[in-house]
Amino acid sequence: MAKVNVGLVQMSCTADKQENLQKAVFKVREAAQKGAQIVCLQELFTSLYFCDVENYDNFQLAEPIPGPSTDELSKLAAELNIVIIASLFEKRAQGLYHNTTAVLDADGSYLGKYRKMHIPDDPGFYEKFYFTPGDLGYKVFKTKYATIGVLICWDQWYPEAARITALMGAEILFYPTAIGWATSQDNVTNIEQYNAWQTIQRSHAVANGVHVVSVNRVGQEGELKFWGGSFFSNPFGTIIYQASHSDEEVVVRELDLSKTDYYRTHWPFFRDRRIDSYQPITKRLIDE
Repeated sequence: MAKVNVGLVQMSCTADKQENLQKAVFKVREAAQKGAQIVCLQELFTSLYFCDVENYDNFQLAEPIPGPSTDELSKLAAELNIVIIASLFEKRAQGLYHNTTAVLDADGSYLGKYRKMHIPDDPGFYEKFYFTPGDLGYKVFKTKYATIGVLICWDQWYPEAARITALMGAEILFYPTAIGWATSQDNVTNIEQYNAWQTIQRSHAVANGVHVVSVNRVGQEGELKFWGGSFFSNPFGTIIYQASHSDEEVVVRELDLSKTDYYRTHWPFFRDRRIDSYQPITKRLIDE
């Protein structure tokens, strides 16, 4: 399809997992009513962002994928004839956990999952305590409405991840995200951080000639204020829509996938790539 209606759900969460799931279901329905054919939820939407602390009790939040949440969302996808992108805390086995996104097609079928490859470990973002790095590689999913690529939060800072996913045929890059400001920070730092976050993702759109959809959460959780600001970018980095930094929003926008061919033809970055010269990128540091 040349054009597809894409919805994003930017919301706050509570400590009640079932309450968050039902809230997400309600908002996905709202997106469908607005015409969405693909809906993306934010990172780890069924819980608070528990990675702000290292607490063994939080492993109880995890579930298998497929599992209870994907079962419920699959029924919803089939009922509404929409694709749902759902970021969940995956329990793969005893003592083995991933930060994972499941993709459910418009007939309710489970298309597969992507496991977050880049795992941060910073004050307030202690993800290495919880998550094993992804081992499925980069993924694309051929849904009813578009071939999509999914990357997760910290992945968004890495052009290699976006490039590989685009080379695999992704027409849209989705980034379910949970990122915010420390409440102790000044506003100048806050603005600089948000601008860097948005700029790097817009650069992935430009470099690869694909739409980018980034979906963040809002609300204050402990010492972290999630900065929202979810957005759609066209394949040349132009912001189609940017959400509030504080309010919950359900937004649907039409994306014209034929723009990829237009921009890749007029700005032929793919044509001019010197793949014969890129081997050094696989080194940790070029320090010879």
